[in-house]
Amino acid sequence: MRILLVDDEVELTDPLSRLLQRQGYAVDVASDGETGYSLALSGHYDLLILDWMLPGKSGLDICREIRASAQTSPPSRPATTPVLFLTAKDTVDDRVDGLDAGADDYLVKPFELRELLARVRALLRRPTGTEMQNLPDAAAAVVHFDGLRLDIENQIASRSGQSIELSEKEVQLLAYLMRSPHQLLTHRQIYDAVWGPGAAPSSNALAAQMKLLRKKIEASDQPTLIHTVYGKGYRFGKSQ
Repeated sequence: MRILLVDDEVELTDPLSRLLQRQGYAVDVASDGETGYSLALSGHYDLLILDWMLPGKSGLDICREIRASAQTSPPSRPATTPVLFLTAKDTVDDRVDGLDAGADDYLVKPFELRELLARVRALLRRPTGTEMQNLPDAAAAVVHFDGLRLDIENQIASRSGQSIELSEKEVQLLAYLMRSPHQLLTHRQIYDAVWGPGAAPSSNALAAQMKLLRKKIEASDQPTLIHTVYGKGYRFGKSQ
C-alpha cells in the first residue's frame, strides 16, 4: 500500500512517515500544496493524508480538485482515493467543509499516533469506487424510500425529480440509513457499518457528515428524513 503525506510541518512528517513505513506502507512526502497535488494526480496512491493549511494550494483545494475528476467516465483513480485530513480546525462547520470537499475522515491535531494508524487501516480496508462496481448485486442496488432514490453504483441520488450528487462516504451512509428505515441506529452501529469495525471517526465527524447529508437530501419544503435521537444515534424515515 502506498500513501502520500502532504504537510509542511517537518517535525510531524518525519516521525509520521517513519512510523507508517515501519507498519509496512510505502510513503511519499510533499511539503507544499502544488507538489502534493501533482503527486496525487499521478494515481499511484492508495491513501492521501493532507494537511488543511499548506503553502501554494490548501489541502481543501487539493481534495476538491481531485474529486472533480469523478465526473469523468470511468472516474480517474485519484477521484476515488481515500482522503484523511490532518488539521487544527475542529468545529462542526470546519468538518462539514472538509467532508463537502470529498474527505473521507478528519483527524484534529494534536492526535494519538495509534488513532491515526487505526484510521489509516480503516480507510485502506474499504472498497474503492472501482471495487464497488464489482460487488455483488445486493450491494450495488438502487434503493428507494418515499420519493428518495439512491443509485449506489453511480453514486447519485434523486428526490422529487431533483438529482443529488453524493460523495462515496455519503453514499455508504445514506444506503445504510435507507436499508434500515424507522430503526434506531446507534452511533456504534453507524461507525461499524460506514467506517469499519473498531474505527470510529474523530469527534463530531459523524454529526458533520449527517449535517451535510441532510442539507443535500432535505430541501426546505420536503419532510425531514434523518432524525437525531439525542445521546443515542439516528433514525431514518418520515416522522410518525
